[in-house]
Amino acid sequence: MKVVNLSLPLLLLLLACGYVCTPATAADPRPEFDVLQDVISKSKHRQKPEQTFRRESLILDTDRDPVDVVLRRTTALADRLKNMRGAADLSAERSELDRLTQQAAQIDAGDRNARRELFEQIVALRRKIALSNPLLNFDRILFIKRHFLPGHEKSGNHMCDQYFGFHAIRCGGLFVLEKAFSDGPVPRNVLADSVCGNGRFKGRKLDNGGFLAPDLSYDGKTILFAYTEAEPTRYQWSPQSTFHIFKVNVDGSGLTQLTDGAMNDFDPCWLPNGRIAFISERRGGYGRCHARPVPSYTLHSMNADGSDIVCLSPHETNEWHPSVDNNGMIVYTRWDYVDRGFNQAHHPWITTPDGRDARSIHGNFSESQGKLPLMEMDFRAIPGSPRYVTTAAAHHGQAYGSLVVVDPTIEDDNAMAPCKRLTPEILFPEAEPGRQVYGTAWPLSEEFYLCVYDPDGSAGRGTDNNFGIYLLDALGNKELIYRDPEVSCLSPMPLRPRQRPPVVPHVSLTGRPGAPVAPKAELPKTAPVTVVNVYDGTAPWPEGTKIVALRILQVLPKSTWHHHQPRIGYGLEKSARAVLGTVPVEADGSAHFELPVGRPVFFQALDERGMAVQSMRSATYVHPGQRLVCQGCHEPRHHAPISPERSLAATRRTPSEIRPDVDGSNPFSFPRLVQPVLERHCVACHAKEPKAMDLAAGDKRSGQWYTSYKNLTGYAFFYGSPGGGYDRWTPSVTIPGRFGAQASKLLKILEEGHYDVKLSGEEMYRITLWLDCNSDFFGSYENTVAQTQGEIVPPTLQ
Repeated sequence: MKVVNLSLPLLLLLLACGYVCTPATAADPRPEFDVLQDVISKSKHRQKPEQTFRRESLILDTDRDPVDVVLRRTTALADRLKNMRGAADLSAERSELDRLTQQAAQIDAGDRNARRELFEQIVALRRKIALSNPLLNFDRILFIKRHFLPGHEKSGNHMCDQYFGFHAIRCGGLFVLEKAFSDGPVPRNVLADSVCGNGRFKGRKLDNGGFLAPDLSYDGKTILFAYTEAEPTRYQWSPQSTFHIFKVNVDGSGLTQLTDGAMNDFDPCWLPNGRIAFISERRGGYGRCHARPVPSYTLHSMNADGSDIVCLSPHETNEWHPSVDNNGMIVYTRWDYVDRGFNQAHHPWITTPDGRDARSIHGNFSESQGKLPLMEMDFRAIPGSPRYVTTAAAHHGQAYGSLVVVDPTIEDDNAMAPCKRLTPEILFPEAEPGRQVYGTAWPLSEEFYLCVYDPDGSAGRGTDNNFGIYLLDALGNKELIYRDPEVSCLSPMPLRPRQRPPVVPHVSLTGRPGAPVAPKAELPKTAPVTVVNVYDGTAPWPEGTKIVALRILQVLPKSTWHHHQPRIGYGLEKSARAVLGTVPVEADGSAHFELPVGRPVFFQALDERGMAVQSMRSATYVHPGQRLVCQGCHEPRHHAPISPERSLAATRRTPSEIRPDVDGSNPFSFPRLVQPVLERHCVACHAKEPKAMDLAAGDKRSGQWYTSYKNLTGYAFFYGSPGGGYDRWTPSVTIPGRFGAQASKLLKILEEGHYDVKLSGEEMYRITLWLDCNSDFFGSYENTVAQTQGEIVPPTLQ
């Protein structure tokens, strides 16, 4: 059992709602007329038409009241449906719509009662039109019911918290909505009579717990979902307090437990090759900016029977919500947190089903908060389209907000160029003053979606949230399909077979479908990496720059749970790192080398002096059997390769082995790397001069930063807020020649000559290496006393 003892009261979140649900659809908690009236009064001055997917969803200057809005949008909906394949004959509805339009013209806009009565007639007609949609060629919807994590300070309200089993509220379940588009939809509890056939739950029902994240197999027969017993022991990880993955047939038979243990496994997703992708804490490590234990979780996969669990992503920070796009690739959300602010990059990534070549889709290097959604969750590929739908959510909140359509074929400007607002009346939470109103959109086409919606936007405000299932269109219309007044609905999807995406060839030597599991000791320890042209990038290089090597740095997961303990260096909440070494870059800018598998790394481009000119602000990794090819250094995503790989100077030879760097770089250690240089050249002289800073180490047994390190703060280079405070937002793309040693005051002093100090080449390199590596002090999160005494303390997590 993983236990962290905190002096906090237990979380009292238990509701006695069980599996009780109403057979009839409950009404909206707020009348639609009143909701629309608020939108009209508030939206006109804050709308962004150029960022909106369909103009009809905006409030127009001609819209005097909700009647004008619903008439205009219903007319647009009827026009859309009329031209769709398999469309119903709507001539009678169009005649009725014309009559209501004429009636609206005769009623004064100030006659609120008459206009409200007319509004109800129009929305009744709209519902009939909307439910005639030929895309609704199914009558059952799979979904879950669950209450949201209350957002008070004792339970947290952060994107990570909602996925801890002990935060779940014992309520809800796994449901199928029968007769979904009738006047009397009926929810059926899939697990009402289900008894688990294996594992710790053998012979038991899954009741009195919490549910999360259903997914339906491509043949429409088998459901994956996550379940927790929700033992309310805060921050104590046990099998009873964490989420585990199960599968069950649609009729409730064959309930099978796939994962177990004292860690959270959730967000299961069927892969086209028959395996299951999911999110898990099994990678290890904790978040760096929490005053409570928040384990990191990343992308994993397993066989359909729960065997052969493989870590697809060794990323050192959180990931969420895998789904499979139309090309058979996994799309998911990553928190990219390498040398940047905590609020900065929570956007979509894409990878192969065996975890190769993970790359950002868009938005990973935004210049400032507010230029795009702060966090994008629940990415889903739109059928027959290159676009995706996603929820624009808050990082300090839950996975709900406004809905957005993302087009990856549009060149990314790290702002809104690829993004269009599907629900423009709701601004983006945290990035803008938006609310958590929409979530878990399932696209039927580019213009029609199932989703959940709460007009009050109460997610995170306690158990008063009430999300219902809606049919949404891009024109601004919504039709309530089902709402349980006692508990929220989540993750609606059609219960029917769907087209299986193409199977992307499996290259990694781990997690091969149907193949015997290879012993880890027998797998290759490295994989080849090729950089086509290091000079190919989005920012100009300093004139005369010649890159001769790449420095490879490993980002180390945080193995201690409390933020700032220890504080690795000047930059608050930054990750520890280790310099694995360097590899050569050829005259044509190419590099070819072997990289250790399973380690998140980033690269720095070094000039002839061994100083970094450019640095990544993200992480990459390789798997056994993989070959990774990078075009350049922050090259444009849609940029065509400059030269074919076979013509590169670096690939005409065998891959380079990484050349280890100087002592004190792996594990990183200011006491071993820098302090010896200071003691040889600086300490004695500075001690004689009263006005000179103290560059002695001080008490090496304290486990704290040296006196010299503290005094060098203003002369070093590091990412972080001035004074080392919280780093909410920092420039996320490194400008060549303007970071690290070359941007520090210390290098300038040494180059201009500091009294009679004469550093050797290696000593100067040690100083510049330190400055290039965020000027850190510690290289591991454990045993800081030994580190300050100059001992080598290898990290416990790689």
